[in-house]
Amino acid sequence: MRLTVYTDYALRLLMYLALKEDGLATIAEIAKAYDVSRNHLMKVAYELGAGGYVETVRGRGGGLRLAKDAAKIRLGEVVRDSEPDMALVTCFAPVEAPCAIKRCCVLRGALEQAGAAFLDVLDGYTLADLVEPRRRRLRATLAIAPARNAGEAAHAG
Repeated sequence: MRLTVYTDYALRLLMYLALKEDGLATIAEIAKAYDVSRNHLMKVAYELGAGGYVETVRGRGGGLRLAKDAAKIRLGEVVRDSEPDMALVTCFAPVEAPCAIKRCCVLRGALEQAGAAFLDVLDGYTLADLVEPRRRRLRATLAIAPARNAGEAAHAG
């Protein structure tokens, strides 16, 4: 099984936003951090916005931020929304290519179970699970500056 580049970018964009403690990030900033195409990220950001994962703030000083708490974003949900289909072989929908053994095939059932298990595992993880264990290291690797009010935020609650 292989996820598309689109899904990879969607997950990375969400991770970046989860690490951006003081809120907004631009497409250009995220593209530079990951060394990926700005144009591809724009499309991904648009779709993540339509899916309710990301919200956009327009105008000067605008950008992207998570639309909901990282702990409420399940990876399996993001993958299901990002992948055009999860067909592991051509006999699965939406292709449903002709197959000589379709009526007696056990392989199809095994692959359906494997795909469901894959998504079940991802459903056990949230976006927060991806970023919290190594938050400082990820922020440093992606050159995300510390939040302006990091000290105040630590004492607020």
